Amino acid sequence: MAREVPDSLTVAEWKVMKIVWRLKSCAAREVYEEVGDVHGWAPSTTKTVLRRLVDKGHLTATPVGTSYLYRPARPAWKSLAGAADTLLDNTLEGMDGKLLAYMVKKSKLTPDDLAQLRALLDEHAQPEADADAEIDGEARP
Repeated sequence: MAREVPDSLTVAEWKVMKIVWRLKSCAAREVYEEVGDVHGWAPSTTKTVLRRLVDKGHLTATPVGTSYLYRPARPAWKSLAGAADTLLDNTLEGMDGKLLAYMVKKSKLTPDDLAQLRALLDEHAQPEADADAEIDGEARP
């Protein structure tokens, strides 16, 4: 039975997953040719990482002749959100804002991304404004 939330990814596994997510479906050869060119990995290293990703539940492997066809078991967004949840769960108290600000600074955000973030920040601040507007049952101006 497959796990609902796969184990977290290592740095090497993220490199392979990025390739598989981009290709959507691929043979080991396609992956090891790319990581070999970019990172200097041997085919055996790539195959080991692919096998670990299948074992962890991040990839599915369908036999095709003497090889396998690899596909992501879940969308990239779900894996990224899971990694973000883990990061936030391990953040020191009072550091969430600093962490988020750092991530915004390091990100390449589009105008649409920025508009969405502004809307989220406004929405997040709204409950506080509503609570401040009411004192002893009377609405503040």
